[in-house]
Amino acid sequence: MLARKLLSMTSKRSVSLLVNSNNLTEEQGMIQDVAMNFSKTNLMPNAAEWDEKKHFPKDVMKQAAGCGFAGIYVNEDVGGSGLGRLEASLIFEALSTGCVGSSSYISIHNMCAWMIDTYGTKEQRQKYLPQMCVFDLFSSYCLTEPNSGSDAIGMKSFAVDKGDHFVLNGSKAFISNAGESDLYLVMCKTGEKEVSCLILEKGMKGLGFGKNEIKMGWNVQPTRAVIFEDCKVPKANLLGKRGEGFKIAMSGLDGGRVNIASCSLGGAAFCLETATQYIKTRKQFGKPLAEFQYLQFKLAQMATDLEASRLMVRNAANC
Repeated sequence: MLARKLLSMTSKRSVSLLVNSNNLTEEQGMIQDVAMNFSKTNLMPNAAEWDEKKHFPKDVMKQAAGCGFAGIYVNEDVGGSGLGRLEASLIFEALSTGCVGSSSYISIHNMCAWMIDTYGTKEQRQKYLPQMCVFDLFSSYCLTEPNSGSDAIGMKSFAVDKGDHFVLNGSKAFISNAGESDLYLVMCKTGEKEVSCLILEKGMKGLGFGKNEIKMGWNVQPTRAVIFEDCKVPKANLLGKRGEGFKIAMSGLDGGRVNIASCSLGGAAFCLETATQYIKTRKQFGKPLAEFQYLQFKLAQMATDLEASRLMVRNAANC
């Protein structure tokens, strides 16, 4: 039955049907529709070219911000949309049916914005978030190092307290949108077993970037090392309290992992839709592939796995 239902879907409707709207409120359904329409109009037609040319589309990002997608769960007093995690999941899943790479970057930017909104001072929130929520400022999350990931004790980047500022040395690896972003939320040691979070601004003396990494995909967003050489960071750019960096980093990832999982759902939904359309048009032995029972079962299993994954992700988003 599931295989027959999939095969009866038209090309025009299939992606929308696969991005499931069951059990959503009317408002959530409308949010999902806005994201789907934006994806079809602005992301899907350009995704292949962006990847081929390694182009980061700032103009399209600003259009996404016009839909409220740059500060999805940031408070409204600083320009955010004030939505919840489930709404964010719906948005990222829908956007990713058109371009997983650019949608994933938007999810990272939202994570950074939430971290500043949640842990930032009044001055930090007012300074950064109104611009972040319209993509006048782009942001990157900097945790991973050449020899450590979430292992905070193994982190080598170190900021020395110099009174009214820190002097930061070290490097971060595989940072999404490094070199293009304006803000960098950097987790670094400020003591032997103390991790803090600093907000670095592009242009700070001592802040540099490596080459754009060679990747198999996601070339729409650059991936570079971020390098700190005696980088002077004002104390006013300490996010949260000194020593709270690891907690801030992990709480950001609590939602960030749901966002990235949602992006994976969107990519999988597009793949399923593409496979469905292909086996209806490709013929072998005088009949469409869609008439072969094995492929019908294969398609049904793909749809089952997708729906099971979607239920898991949405349940996580609701926690």
